Amino acid sequence: MKTVTSKDGTKIAFDQIGSGRLIILVDSALADRTICAKLAKLLSEEFTVINYDRRGRGDSKDTQPYAVGREVEDIEALIDGAGGSGFIFGSSSGAVLALEAASKLPAKVRKQILYEPPFIVDDSRPPMPEGFLEQVKKSLAEDKRSNALKLFFSTAMGIPNIFIFIMSLMPSWSKSKAVAHTLPYDLAVMGDTQQGQALSKSRWATANMPTLVLTGGKSEAFFHKAGDALAEVLPNAEHKILKDQHHGSAVMSPNVIASEMIEFFKGK
Repeated sequence: MKTVTSKDGTKIAFDQIGSGRLIILVDSALADRTICAKLAKLLSEEFTVINYDRRGRGDSKDTQPYAVGREVEDIEALIDGAGGSGFIFGSSSGAVLALEAASKLPAKVRKQILYEPPFIVDDSRPPMPEGFLEQVKKSLAEDKRSNALKLFFSTAMGIPNIFIFIMSLMPSWSKSKAVAHTLPYDLAVMGDTQQGQALSKSRWATANMPTLVLTGGKSEAFFHKAGDALAEVLPNAEHKILKDQHHGSAVMSPNVIASEMIEFFKGK
């Protein structure tokens, strides 16, 4: 494990393996760097891979008040510490954070791959309810971390209550509870992009690097609509469907995702 100091003084922990051009892996909600360890190892045969803990998770520290811009600064510190430019990959809400970083650091992010950013751009799934972020914050303020997780899994991810109950009995639940305080961070990253409205045509206009938006063939329709919408508003993007894959494929099928990443990042 290594650390880098972000602009606001926060220590960000990361693993670095491999050699060659740099790839930064950006995790989804509740995840730490162990989640993408297999993906990082596969990529390390071709690239230098930085697999890091987002602030407030794993071995990384945290500084209040939170702002999405601080997470962009974390990514910039990682890039600067490894040569000053490279590629970026993000999954789910991590894909949206990666996109934010790319739009703020276009000279430092050469290419990006965004796996299933969970935008809600039409009526293919219900929008996030008004006041949802405040509900999650209230549960956390009352130290009801399990309640915050249940809210997130049911409302944001659409997981049926019976499956959430089963999840709560598994050893991984305690690990999720330990980082539940970061749920508002990911909701802040998503901002107003889950209200069933069209994506802004100007918000990420500076992210003009080659971009590959990936969606699993087995994923819900709203992910497909989101991928199409994002590829349409970005200056230099394409949307590709991966047969038989789903929202968890970066973790469950890392060989498939790694293959796509290697082909895209090594291409012209």
